[in-house]
Amino acid sequence: MFAILKKEINSFFASPIGYLVIAIFLLLNGLFLWLFKGEFNILDYGFADLSSFFLLAPWILIFLIPAVTMRSFSDEKKQGTLELLLTKPISHTNIVLGKYFGAFVLILIALLPTLLYVYTVYRLGNPVGNLDVGSTLGSYFGLLFLIASYTAIGVFCSTLSDNQIVAFISAVFLCFLFYIGFEGISDFTSNLFIEQLGMSYHFKSMSRGVLDTQNILYFLSVTIFFIVLTARGIKTKPFSKKELLPLLALPIGLLLLNILSASAHKRFDLTEDNRYTLSKASKQIINAVESPILVDVFLNGDDFPSEFKRLQRETKQLLEEFSAENNNINFNFINPLEDEATRERNIQQLTQRGLTPMQLSVQESGKSSQAIIFPWALASYNDVTITIPLVKNKIGASQQDLVTNSVQHLEYAFADGFSKLTKPKQKKIAVLKGNNQLEDKYIANFIKKINEYYFIAPFTLDSVSKNAQKTLNDLNEFDLIISAKPTEAFTENEKLVLDQFTMNGGKSLWLIDNVVMEKDSLFNASGTNLAVSRDLNLNDFFFKYGVRINPVMVSTLYSAPITLAIGEGSDSQFQNLRWPYSPLASSNSKHPIVNNLNLVKFDFANQIDTLKNNINKTILLESAPLTKLEGTPKEISLDVVTQEQNPKLFNKGNQTLAVLLEGKFTSVYNNRIKPFKLLEEKNKSIPTKMIVIADGDVIKNDVIKNAPQELGFDRWTGQTYGNKEFLLNAVNYLLDDNGLINIRSKEIAVAFLDQQKIAAQKTKWQLINIALPLGLLALFGFTFNYFRKKKYAV
Repeated sequence: MFAILKKEINSFFASPIGYLVIAIFLLLNGLFLWLFKGEFNILDYGFADLSSFFLLAPWILIFLIPAVTMRSFSDEKKQGTLELLLTKPISHTNIVLGKYFGAFVLILIALLPTLLYVYTVYRLGNPVGNLDVGSTLGSYFGLLFLIASYTAIGVFCSTLSDNQIVAFISAVFLCFLFYIGFEGISDFTSNLFIEQLGMSYHFKSMSRGVLDTQNILYFLSVTIFFIVLTARGIKTKPFSKKELLPLLALPIGLLLLNILSASAHKRFDLTEDNRYTLSKASKQIINAVESPILVDVFLNGDDFPSEFKRLQRETKQLLEEFSAENNNINFNFINPLEDEATRERNIQQLTQRGLTPMQLSVQESGKSSQAIIFPWALASYNDVTITIPLVKNKIGASQQDLVTNSVQHLEYAFADGFSKLTKPKQKKIAVLKGNNQLEDKYIANFIKKINEYYFIAPFTLDSVSKNAQKTLNDLNEFDLIISAKPTEAFTENEKLVLDQFTMNGGKSLWLIDNVVMEKDSLFNASGTNLAVSRDLNLNDFFFKYGVRINPVMVSTLYSAPITLAIGEGSDSQFQNLRWPYSPLASSNSKHPIVNNLNLVKFDFANQIDTLKNNINKTILLESAPLTKLEGTPKEISLDVVTQEQNPKLFNKGNQTLAVLLEGKFTSVYNNRIKPFKLLEEKNKSIPTKMIVIADGDVIKNDVIKNAPQELGFDRWTGQTYGNKEFLLNAVNYLLDDNGLINIRSKEIAVAFLDQQKIAAQKTKWQLINIALPLGLLALFGFTFNYFRKKKYAV
């Protein structure tokens, strides 16, 4: 076998045809990947990976491998040496394997110069070395299995005729059929089983660095099947009936083995961030789906910037993972702007459904243009349809940052959407009333949002004074309470009910203002008002749980602007001016509530201290470092917008504005006289959670003409802050039993190329990747033939 393998390699490189075939392969790869404009161009693609190469390579190999294998047996037949070869003391199988591995090694030699592509992307990464080596290595493994199957098909086709052209065309046809033909037939028949017979289905995940034993078994089955057919094809004896049963049993056995492997297979995600491994929570959600979910993705088009082409690809790959886990997940990519005749109507209809379009800047050949996209998906299940946002925006984010944030958010967005579709509401939320909390119209937008997930009901504590035990029993029917900016002090009876609700495992979300000051109160003739502390009789309540909300105001240089009319009479104009009392809060934490979160806007926020006790405390949001604290009473004036602020005075660093408490809470009334007797008194809670936010305005939406507006949207600046997402994440975390919210903490790094380096060194890297592989091939050919001539010189 090894002698035949060596002979194949020597004879291939002894002929100029061999070098020509490899040169064409390298040249085509180089031109498409580094020079020609199009979807395969790595430099235009802008991402530090080789997905373009692994997308292109199967198509070029469809022609390269048949060109290498076409002479394997057809040339032997034509020259009449096949019969002589078969008389040698070597089995037919070893002859075939010798020819097969000879061709396989030749393809590997042709593939070696493509490692220059890896080096180039490594050097051009931003920063240098920003390349997912595991993913790249896994993709090469997938390509090797594809090459193995192509080679087996090519060697088999060379036994069909003594004409090399016939062998070449037959191999190209069969490789094309197996790679994409079955997928085309599947699209026509809507039969997944037919699609699984094709190589493309199995190569997709492998090409992005995910190795699955099921896919590996498929490629090995195809390879073995065609090698066995080749071994039979070179026999000179006519076909006998005795051989029929084994030849029929082989494909049937391989097919059954592949079917069985679908229920017991191992998957290896070699990507550094395991981006193609669905979380446990996602799998639990979709495995429970028993009827089809249809997902229509509108992120489709030809004029996308490269960043959004990446988002499009990542969305498709994620949905393929969902579909592979449960074939009830079906998806389509739709371009609503493709048909000029229906373009405007589609835009209007989608916008009316809340699917607002995005306008993007497209840079191409030094020219800038605008493109409109709809970064949304619609998921339908049992006649219910919901919208799924595909873009995760952040204030001040570039298009690269936008795509990075969006890719990281995709799994949660789809898993959350599928959960809403398939899981009935179970948890109940009580919105507290009776202590002069915010009116319904000011929290309407957020309540409408969480109503998609949970049952919502108002709950008043007024009945505590008449029947405290019944009030507590009724409150314990709920899983979570929300108190949105109470302004009237809580009685001891009310506090005991709330305390015992916590002791029984109830969750709570508190939005507290410990300072009396409203922005609207400044819009008077003097433009001033006095900020004073507010006593809600909750100091001991929160102190026992481990936090203290101080009656001070957080002032910072990193804040949302205030919009004021500047000027006199008809000459006045609205201007956005710096307003230090509207801190923009963020977090460096990777906690699922705040990970990848947009800035959250506060108004006259207070500062929170955390106290030592047995409760776990996580700071969720804090102000920017340039912060100062202003005590009360304090006169607040709109004149501050015209005054130059001294940064040296803002020296208090980051101040805590929102904190999560988790653990077994000790009762506020432990070892204290209770204001009323309880049927069952608890001084220690079961494990539970609580979130305290030092500003009630975080949940407050604007109201225009008595209509609630979008929470977090500033109509004067057009900015959308992260208030609604933060609060939704907070509620979902407090009530999450299946770990779905934890998907938000999954980190996915999108690696980019250094565009400045590309602009400065583009020609250099194009020459390296196009000319250098050809130069290396020429050097190899010269060296090989020099030693060959020297060896056989007389």
